[in-house]
Amino acid sequence: MNVWKKGIFGLLLMLMSVSLVCAGGQQETGASGSSAPDEVTISFWTFQDIHNQYFTKKAEEWNAAGKTPKIKFEGQVLPYGEMHDKLLVALQSGVGAPDMVDIEISRFPNYMKGKVQLESFNDLIGPVKDKLVTARYDIYSKDGQYYGLPFHVGASVMYYNKELLDAAGVSVSDIETWDDYFEAGKKVLAATGKPMTTFEVTEQWTFWQMISQQGSDLFNADGSPAIDNTTNIKTLEFMLEMVNAGVAVAAPGGFHHAEEYYGFMNNAGAASIMMPMWYMGRFTDYMPDLEGKIVIAPLPRWTKDGNRSAGMGGTSTSVTVQAKNPQVVKEFAAFAKLSVEGNVALWQELGFDPPRWDVWERPEMNEANKFTEYFQNDNIFGMLVDIKDEIYPVNVVEKLPEGITEVRTAIFQALEDKSKTPAQALKDVADELR
Repeated sequence: MNVWKKGIFGLLLMLMSVSLVCAGGQQETGASGSSAPDEVTISFWTFQDIHNQYFTKKAEEWNAAGKTPKIKFEGQVLPYGEMHDKLLVALQSGVGAPDMVDIEISRFPNYMKGKVQLESFNDLIGPVKDKLVTARYDIYSKDGQYYGLPFHVGASVMYYNKELLDAAGVSVSDIETWDDYFEAGKKVLAATGKPMTTFEVTEQWTFWQMISQQGSDLFNADGSPAIDNTTNIKTLEFMLEMVNAGVAVAAPGGFHHAEEYYGFMNNAGAASIMMPMWYMGRFTDYMPDLEGKIVIAPLPRWTKDGNRSAGMGGTSTSVTVQAKNPQVVKEFAAFAKLSVEGNVALWQELGFDPPRWDVWERPEMNEANKFTEYFQNDNIFGMLVDIKDEIYPVNVVEKLPEGITEVRTAIFQALEDKSKTPAQALKDVADELR
């Protein structure tokens, strides 16, 4: 009997020991009982190849730095419209979305409707929020939650082909106002036969920059259409006047990212183009023959003390709720775009004006890179610091995607097929939105 009792007691001790070991193991590895992975695959969608190249390099740097877990980065570049539509379907259906994705500003409101299917970055933004240009982050937020990390501030500038200006006896320093710019364009046209600039007629960027400079927008802050206000009508009329004078032409291909346009400008097709700072990478990547010929300058003013820039464009990098390892993906995105080193890299590698202001005065921002070698400017980033307070915020409202589609129609009707006057074209689309 005693032997039997001892056997039972020993068996109970053994079972208790096994139970404690199992419990301890489960406590260490989590409720699932599975250990943290040594490597995480991050799938990524974007519509810009340079963004894919950037994150691919950052994944290599993450791994080289010994960060854990290791990252296997799988990026995919899709056409702009196809990518955004595919993403919307995937998020609405709950299947098929990537771990991480780029979402362009004009499409972002589509993903804020109803229950947001993106992860919040508040835990990572919070500790450094006082060092950020928060207006750019606010664009990608809802109800106090930040759902994306921006690439840049998006300050608009003018890119001048100095060879063409010199041939016409025009100096960049003499162009202070838009009236000066128009007159300079007449000289360039007469001397070279080339237009001063190109306007997008199937995209909104040219028009949007020019009205934003004046404190106007496509929508008011309350979401009501502002497309047909007096400032916007006068601006489109001014653009039409430039087109009729031959000083401006419609961008080949309709917009400034068309293959036809890159070829046109690479062949010195026009003397200047107005686009945000982030367009610098388009010059270096797609217009190699212009290296050493382009000077970047602030935009002409509309009035004597008017703004010389506008905050345009924007793409957030977001993490979807379908990500298998959301925290790892968020931390990788922050490593690439929220950290000090990431913001310096946004300038050095992409030519973007970083949205973390505390890096603007760092010595790295004045070091030589492919952009300082390509453009004639001695201090590109110093010029940006000079105009940073002349950027008017844009209103990103729920109807913005629809409004942009409509305003593109108005621009095309007024400048390209000239089927309507600027006032009528803008009024018609505004009434449609109302």
